[in-house]
Amino acid sequence: MPMNWDVTEVTVQGDAALWVRFYDGLEGSVTFLPTAFRGVFARLSQPEEFQKARIQDGVLTWPGELDLAPDAMHDAIAAHGKWVLD
Repeated sequence: MPMNWDVTEVTVQGDAALWVRFYDGLEGSVTFLPTAFRGVFARLSQPEEFQKARIQDGVLTWPGELDLAPDAMHDAIAAHGKWVLD
């Protein structure tokens, strides 16, 4: 059974921003600040890699087993209309 925070849609909006919709209908933006592109996320600073965002089993993912926690993303968007990663 899907959870409210399962991601159902994603649209890449530039080199560091996404729009997402969740199973419960909540929607909002996810923005990566330049400082977020470090560690495992460093390769996403390359626009061609960032553009590969997709949904797998309700989770926003990129190739190479990179993902964002859908529950944390949902909570931030529910509270602020957006999630800014820094």
